[in-house]
Amino acid sequence: MSLTIRAGRPAVLRHHASAAADMADAVGELYPSDTEDAVLVWNGVPVRLSYAHDLAALLDDLVPLLEEVRRPGFARAEVFWGSDTFSAEWTVTREDDSLRIRSRWHSTLGSHEPLLADRGDAVVPLRAFVDEWAKVLRRIVTDVETERIHLEDDDLHHRARALLTPQDRAAPPPPAPSPTPAAYAPAPSAVGPAQPT
Repeated sequence: MSLTIRAGRPAVLRHHASAAADMADAVGELYPSDTEDAVLVWNGVPVRLSYAHDLAALLDDLVPLLEEVRRPGFARAEVFWGSDTFSAEWTVTREDDSLRIRSRWHSTLGSHEPLLADRGDAVVPLRAFVDEWAKVLRRIVTDVETERIHLEDDDLHHRARALLTPQDRAAPPPPAPSPTPAAYAPAPSAVGPAQPT
């Protein structure tokens, strides 16, 4: 019983949008509809997630969900994924260091709803759940920033970025120790040993 996500390498419409109302709007404009999809694998069943359509619609619920499950006192949350090609109700419950996700599937790309329902609940370590979704967030945040899209409402962007910092972003390596400049190296002493008197 598992949940994993493959973020893929979606193409970006370069210089297509310089401004957007918010992050979800930017994602809808940034990716072409025929680019590579992300893939959510639910207990072995692959479900495609379109960047331009599905993920643009899911962001407003995804970011708050990830913030919620990371809280120390988290116990239970419900989320409705509202894209017409990724429509589902998830009930997420904490079980020790894992999350159990009970789902009701309404529609998916490929019409896999009966098979997904037959596979039952997904159980995934809490940390892994956040890490899997962070793959998609990292791709979106990086592309929005690379294309320098100005967001009129940048709240969701800042919150998504915070989910990648510091745990999900590799810490930069410590700087290498710099050699002592020759000008500051101690000069050899020109004074000989003291003579006994």
